[in-house]
Amino acid sequence: MTEMSDDAVGTAADPLADAVATGDIAVADPATADLAAADMTTAGMTAADMTAPGDPGDPEPSLSSAPAPEPSVVAADRGGPQARDNGRKVREGIVTSTSMEKTAIVTVTERVRHPLYRKTLQRTKKLYAHDEANSCRVGDRVRVAETRPMSKLKRWRLVDVLERAR
Repeated sequence: MTEMSDDAVGTAADPLADAVATGDIAVADPATADLAAADMTTAGMTAADMTAPGDPGDPEPSLSSAPAPEPSVVAADRGGPQARDNGRKVREGIVTSTSMEKTAIVTVTERVRHPLYRKTLQRTKKLYAHDEANSCRVGDRVRVAETRPMSKLKRWRLVDVLERAR
C-alpha cells in the first residue's frame, strides 16, 4: 500500500479529484469542477479556490445574484397589460356605452404581433365596468381594474377618468 505525503492534494480514494486538482484533466464544465473540488481536501488550496459562486471574491458575476424585476415592471416594459402589486389587471380604454345603471362598457384595444407572420394586429375587447357614481360619459378615456364578479358579465371597476370626451 502506498502512503501519501502531507503535501498531497487529494486522497487515494478519489483519483479523479486528484487529477482535476493537479491540472492533469481539464474540466470544461465549471459545475463539474465544483463537484470534483467538493471531494478534495483543503490542503494546498488557496482562499480564492474555496469561494462559492456569487461570493465577492468570485471574478465572474453569478446570474442568480441580480435581483429579479417585479412582474408589473416587466409587463410595462414590453408594452403589455399592466398589473398592480395585488396581481389584478389594469386596463385603459374608451367608454362606448353608459345606458345601464352604474355600469359602463369600456372598449380596450390591444396591439399584438402575429406569432408567425409578425404583422401587428389590433384586438378589441369590451369590458363591463362598475361605475358607482355614474360619472362616465361616452367617449371618455378611463382606467379600469379587475375585481370580483359583480354580475353575470361585470368583472371590472372604474378606477379613474383619464380624459373627458369633448
